[in-house]
Amino acid sequence: MALASRYPDVEIPDVSVPEFVLAAGRDKPDAPALIDGLRGDVITHGQLAAYVDRVAAALHARGLRKGDVVAMFCPNTPWYPVVFHGIAAAGCVMSPINSLYTPDEIAFQLRDSGAKILITVSPFLDRALAAVEKAPVGEIVVMDGAEGHASLVDLLSTDAPSAQVDFDPADDLVTLPYSSGTTGLPKGVMLTHRNLVANVAQCRPLIQLGADERIIAVLPFFHIYGLTVLMNQGLAWGGAVVTLPRFDLEDFLRTIQDHKITRAFVAPPIVLALAKHPLVDQYDLSSLTSVLSGAAPLDEQLALAAEKRLRKGADSGVTVAQGYGMTELSPVSHTTPDLGAEPPGAAPGSVPKGSVGFAVPNSECRLVDPATGEDAAPGTRGELWVRGPNVMKGYLNNPTATADTIDADGWLHTGDVAVVDENGCYTVVDRVKELIKYKGYQVAPAELEAVLIGHPEIADAAVIGVPDEESGEELPKAFVVRAPGSTLTQDAVIEYMAGKVAPHKKIRIVEFIEAVPKSAAGKILRKDLRAAG
Repeated sequence: MALASRYPDVEIPDVSVPEFVLAAGRDKPDAPALIDGLRGDVITHGQLAAYVDRVAAALHARGLRKGDVVAMFCPNTPWYPVVFHGIAAAGCVMSPINSLYTPDEIAFQLRDSGAKILITVSPFLDRALAAVEKAPVGEIVVMDGAEGHASLVDLLSTDAPSAQVDFDPADDLVTLPYSSGTTGLPKGVMLTHRNLVANVAQCRPLIQLGADERIIAVLPFFHIYGLTVLMNQGLAWGGAVVTLPRFDLEDFLRTIQDHKITRAFVAPPIVLALAKHPLVDQYDLSSLTSVLSGAAPLDEQLALAAEKRLRKGADSGVTVAQGYGMTELSPVSHTTPDLGAEPPGAAPGSVPKGSVGFAVPNSECRLVDPATGEDAAPGTRGELWVRGPNVMKGYLNNPTATADTIDADGWLHTGDVAVVDENGCYTVVDRVKELIKYKGYQVAPAELEAVLIGHPEIADAAVIGVPDEESGEELPKAFVVRAPGSTLTQDAVIEYMAGKVAPHKKIRIVEFIEAVPKSAAGKILRKDLRAAG
């Protein structure tokens, strides 16, 4: 049975992402749009629009046209949104690359996406050059400048005419992030202009950002959560987005204090620090009104502990809650509303801390018994299916994976198991999928297994996520079958993987076994590995 959102439908403008997001700034061109949290540099809403126009013009002058892919490999800075929206305004597709990726991982994404230009920063240039040797692109632009490469200043100073693009928002892609989906290797998630415009509009009734909001952007813009919820949502409603290049607790706390941050969109490890780290008591965080966690499950007791601590001495009554989504949903499908923004008939503050809140407007959900394919009985668990305008167009060049994730009726099968209460609040309780969630990142077991098997002393391997009681997340654990005669050690396996993958994909635990349990069809029986520890 389809369960409609308890919120009335909202209007979704039929426009491009830049036209929608930058519209709020037209009425307040001198107000800050982007602020460097460490340096204090400011880009106003008026400057943002002008810079976006110039970046789009520079890309068109280079011969790029609608549908061409431009990859971005850089940390959060106030210039990231400038470049993203410049790419989008040119009709091109921005493919964000994880800042922690190795050259091999970067090369895979460049090759798979068909990127024509790579935009990066000088501290990342060594990895970018190594990647481009394996997956050539037409040009590397280094935003802060490097010998032999165009810089962001060069793009902004172009006198080329403004780009004129005829958009079809429902069909034209705007971004191509990479996700492992419900299983398997990373795949390009095709998100259209309508997908992103819809998701910002869908969140509006629940997350009622004001024009005077200050949002701290420490979660990376290369992650769809950062791109949509922090960056585009903040700018679309006229607020100021305060950027940090990486998470450092002291910088994070100081930025909240000095810039009077009102909202923090975070991941569970940051909530853990807010709840327990002694450094928190040294800063005035009373400007905060909301801490909303996403990207991974947030423990109910941890949310309560963080909220209790932040409310000490605060006049705002800060709330700590969570939402739910996935890259393929642009990303938000459910979230906890601001106090007073509950749907009709729901009492203020009625969302349990362990819940991910209500389904966003214009969406429907189903809970389906994975064993039978039938709708789960009321009050019982089922795999969460979602349908709405935020559902991706599909996976790039992968119709099989697309069909495995989105059925013929448009339902996206999330792979997560949830339950819904009588008020319409959803709680995610388990997962069907194999993905490991580590510090808000998706880690695909199949990808790590492929790297492990590349070691000459490893005959076979399997990877699962195992619970970490301290963080409440999962740690990647490898079950390794040594090659005959090998004396390979646990430390050697961990060291080998550390040199091959990004930090969040590192193997944290190794166990040697005689054989990897597999089905007759050759599928790894991960449930047997979990049962064995």
